[in-house]
Amino acid sequence: MNHRLLSLLGIARRAGKLSLGSDAVRKAALGGRCPLILFASDLSPHTVRTVGEAAAKGNAETAVLHVNMEEIGCAIGKRTGVLAVNDIGFAKKLLALNAEE
Repeated sequence: MNHRLLSLLGIARRAGKLSLGSDAVRKAALGGRCPLILFASDLSPHTVRTVGEAAAKGNAETAVLHVNMEEIGCAIGKRTGVLAVNDIGFAKKLLALNAEE
């Protein structure tokens, strides 16, 4: 488990820089408001496909995290499998931390 990545997700949540859940993430992606969409490792393929299509239309980058929904839920206080990062600084750091895993 990547503790630094999960800690940063918690900080981003408290800063109000995350959109949680597939509907909110699709809306953020299609509105062009998020540079990055993150998927939990155990997210359903259907959700990955539908949110991925919205990300492509909104020019948002996507990445699969090396953590599951349970671990994300513990870090941010809400169990979810898909998150939109609405801040470029958080997005870059989360991608870097995910690549280290």
